[in-house]
Amino acid sequence: MDIFSELREQVASLDGLLGEGADDLTHTMRCLPDEQLVRVIEAAALAARCLGRVEAVGAGVLAERSAREAGQGGLAQVHGHRSPADFVQAITGTSKSDARQRIRVGQSVLDASEPANTDPAAPDAPARPAVPAWHAPLAGALMRGRVSSAQSDAIRRGLGEPPADRSGCVDDDVREAWSAAAQQLADEAGRRTVEELRDEARLIRDRLDPEGAERRYLERHEARTFRTWTDADGRCRGSISFDDDGHALIRSIFDSALRPRRGGPRFVDAAEAEAAKALAEDSRSIDQLSYDLFVDLLRVGAFADAKVVHGTRRAGVRVVTVVDASGGHTEDGLVSLPQEDIDRRICDTGTVAVTVDAGGDPLNVGRERRLFTPAQRVALSARDGGCRWHGCDRPSSYCEAHHIDPYSEGGRTDIDRGILLCRFHHMQLHHSGWRISRDGKSEFMLHDPGGGAVTLEPRLALRYAFGDVDPPPRRFRPAA
Repeated sequence: MDIFSELREQVASLDGLLGEGADDLTHTMRCLPDEQLVRVIEAAALAARCLGRVEAVGAGVLAERSAREAGQGGLAQVHGHRSPADFVQAITGTSKSDARQRIRVGQSVLDASEPANTDPAAPDAPARPAVPAWHAPLAGALMRGRVSSAQSDAIRRGLGEPPADRSGCVDDDVREAWSAAAQQLADEAGRRTVEELRDEARLIRDRLDPEGAERRYLERHEARTFRTWTDADGRCRGSISFDDDGHALIRSIFDSALRPRRGGPRFVDAAEAEAAKALAEDSRSIDQLSYDLFVDLLRVGAFADAKVVHGTRRAGVRVVTVVDASGGHTEDGLVSLPQEDIDRRICDTGTVAVTVDAGGDPLNVGRERRLFTPAQRVALSARDGGCRWHGCDRPSSYCEAHHIDPYSEGGRTDIDRGILLCRFHHMQLHHSGWRISRDGKSEFMLHDPGGGAVTLEPRLALRYAFGDVDPPPRRFRPAA
């Protein structure tokens, strides 16, 4: 379906849903039944996505006609604007960052329409068949309306450019690997948030390019900074730019201490429940609690009682690796780490081996235990990477283990019959008529109260980590 046919279809749908009430939109929308309101928003979003394609490509062409080489004769310059982004911002009324995003997306579509030169270092070499740009699947998905401009931009920026060798040439196998990643992420877009697509694209890039991942890791390490200053009002301020290690550790500490306030898992132990209740009722804001915790950590330092400061689970960074694979990722947040950093951690803290079957399901313990064991929780975290509910980004440490077969009805405390859910979605499932099923070792299915069902897809980054897509053969990796 072409853009205008699709747009006319959505406009007709809106007309049918709103009718003459569109003249008094506020009153009409407030009077709509829930299901009809959702349909209106969906139709409006699809119509906006159609127009967004036109706007993005137009912004890309505007940027082409405002290139620096055009000087004062460029399109933006003729209209009195310093840059294409300034011009797009003035036309659309958006922020500067949104204007730049539209230009990036438009330029990406325009670039994909021109076959790539696979050997720019040898212009006099015999002609080779033209090949599509590696991101052509992503541009195609955008133009067919399967991804939004924001999703397209998140995927493209997350994947970056395929690494080239010293001559500037990108090998065909490398190009195909990046193209396959773009295609898979585009296929996932309908089930993923923009934030999840961005993070997964970065992790997949690091899986496909371990050497580049290590370089970027070291660059972030070299860019770490901490500084303090006093502003004009006499307030003492600070600024931190973390490296990966430091951020993972500080996030773990703060999450352990503040989880009850942020909707973390419920507690079974009475003392823990009381402490969580006290924290939830604390009058301080999250920012104030974070500041006080930070100062307390500095004050007590290495002599702190871990249980007092961090809660029952001592704060730390747990890393998941796959045997015979290079690199790994943090259990919370799925942040990729190079193999050298993982080797250092193993030397310092040791390992816990988790053996899984083809579906990622280990450690069956039977009915003698109602609660999942700590070892099983490790395995669930390795398999699920966080809350499995559609569109939820809560990390593993914020989740509770759910029996898909009710324990009271004979369900077993087995990994293949358990799934991680954040507290909110776990409570919603138990109290609002939702349920989760699984046929053997197939995918988990989420059933809504109305009888509908959707597949709870595993996080795409974990599918890559466990071998769904392999990096290019080593012989095709860029030269060091």
